[in-house]
Amino acid sequence: MQKDTSIKEDIIGSETVLEKIKSRTPWIFGKSLRKPKIGFPKLRLPRISLPMPSRSLSVISILIILFVLQTGVVYLMVREPPALGSNSAGDPIFIYSDVHESFIIEGIVASILIIFCSMGFILLYQASKYVYNKKMAVWILLIGVVMIIITFILLEYMLSVKMGTLLN
Repeated sequence: MQKDTSIKEDIIGSETVLEKIKSRTPWIFGKSLRKPKIGFPKLRLPRISLPMPSRSLSVISILIILFVLQTGVVYLMVREPPALGSNSAGDPIFIYSDVHESFIIEGIVASILIIFCSMGFILLYQASKYVYNKKMAVWILLIGVVMIIITFILLEYMLSVKMGTLLN
């Protein structure tokens, strides 16, 4: 019994990939040598059922871990920098004037600003969910962009003070 392939040639894309391979590359050894079929056993491993935390709890814990890592906990433990400093007149300074050193408060403020910027990007994503409510989408988009711009300006200000290009 042969297949009628004349109909399939008329329609573009009607031939499957396997049919194309079989028609163009016949088996090398013909029908005298067959390809082995290997049947792998289906093993069922015992599963441990653990209760999963809620999604919001997982996101909150990830954000807390990111905040702790961004504040530079390893740097704080190794270098033991001071919390705040003061200049020669005795006025408190919050940003260390060297690029390779920082105060504890400086790391915390930079981390808060980075999380603020991340929230702005999350709001940009959330704005795409309000396709049918244009006014709400524009407000969320505007708030997200403003958060990102403010954070960028503040971080650049902190960096310029650290570099000494801008005076306190």
